[in-house]
Amino acid sequence: MQNQEEYSELLYTEDELLVEVKKAIAAHGMPEVSIAPGYGRLLTMLVSLSRSTRILEIGALGGYSGICLCRGFAGGGQLTSLELKPEYAQLAQSHLAKAGFADNTEYKIGPALDSLKLLEAEGRTFDFFFIDADKENYPNYLEYAIRMASPGAIIAGDNIFLRGRTLNTDKNGPAVQAMRRFNEMIASDERLTSTLLPAYDGLALAMVK
Repeated sequence: MQNQEEYSELLYTEDELLVEVKKAIAAHGMPEVSIAPGYGRLLTMLVSLSRSTRILEIGALGGYSGICLCRGFAGGGQLTSLELKPEYAQLAQSHLAKAGFADNTEYKIGPALDSLKLLEAEGRTFDFFFIDADKENYPNYLEYAIRMASPGAIIAGDNIFLRGRTLNTDKNGPAVQAMRRFNEMIASDERLTSTLLPAYDGLALAMVK
């Protein structure tokens, strides 16, 4: 018997470019943890609906989510992507270029917190944030996003259930504790209007008031 995610994906034709991205990620021995296709489509819709033109992505991996985000641009925009590993950023950049977004992307290499500190010092603000990097820093990334947000900015955070570990009271490692804190912050911070989506591995969505 199919689950809801499998059923929903069968309704859509596979996106050839995004399938190619996932194959390249596997071929390079990178973690196969790109955002779920359904949530990728949602990112595109949200960028379009919010008319975002300045996006900050924390965690590039192979460029899957970056393509989904840039596809939401209407009359152009800029994706700033933070990635720890230069080889990941290089692969992501090549895929974004193949998708037609070479002129819409910039990559900052190194620990994301260092890049965020510099971006904040430069006075940079963004309309949309996508968080999909090391889980232990999710609460820190969220705080930076709120501070650097333009009014009404959207914040999305992937993998909030950590494949069930967030919900398992027997699991209490650093990443699990950080994700629980992140989810609690999203749900309770008075600066945000938010919801949690339970499909796939979970997606947190918030709008900065």
